[in-house]
Formats: sequence, C-alpha cells, structure tokens
Amino acid sequence: MYDSSVSEHKPLRVLVYSDDSTVREQVILSIGTRPHPDLPPFEYVECATQPVVLQHLDARDVGLVILDGEAVPSGGLGLSKQLKDEIFDCPPILVLTGRPGDAWLATWSRADAAVSHPIEPIRLAEAVIDLARGAHV
Repeated sequence: MYDSSVSEHKPLRVLVYSDDSTVREQVILSIGTRPHPDLPPFEYVECATQPVVLQHLDARDVGLVILDGEAVPSGGLGLSKQLKDEIFDCPPILVLTGRPGDAWLATWSRADAAVSHPIEPIRLAEAVIDLARGAHV
C-alpha cells in the first residue's frame, strides 16, 4: 500500500511523466513545492519514458502521478489505464489531455482527474491539490 500519511517532514513524491522536458518543467513550476499549507511539501520525480514510470510504481515510492497524454511513444492516457488495471492500490493519477474535448479519453483511462493543454497553472494546481487531499484522507 502507498504511504500517504501526512507528515510535516515527509514530502509527497509526485511523479511527472512526459517525453517533453518543457512540459515536465511547466507542470512542476505550476504546482510548486508547497501548493497548499494543509499538505506536505511536494518532491518531484521526473520521468521521460514508460519503463521508468513503471519502475517507480512497482517500487511504490510515489503518492501522486501526473501523466502527459500527448507523450510519445507511450501516451499518458494508455499508461494511466494500464496502471489502474495492473497496480493494486494505484496512487491517484492526473492526465494532461491534448484538448478539452478529450475529457472522454481521461474517463476511459480511469484517471482520477484531467487537465487539458495548454496548461493553466491555477487549474492544474487546484486539481493536484484535490487529488493530494484525497490521497491523505
């Protein structure tokens, strides 16, 4: 089981997956290291490939996952579905969709939340805060 206990000292590890380093950077800068005072600080794990994402999820060392649906060659939507289907007690997943009309794909992927490109920092931070709170109930 993922350790999602709230602690002032233990950060919440957030995995950010995209093959595009600028997308990863934008996600991290939009959310920051302390998005809400009621949550622990965030520590980011950046991943550019699907195998590295799977390694971290297998090691159970992340508490929240953000996947870029536009990543290539392995998109975040299919990866989200795979993680939800294959990993018992999978941490919450947020997917970044290509456009607002792709919300149905996020539902298909079993993601817990979705935000569309272009990334709006406030909207992304709000969605992540909601997921992080749910992970710490």
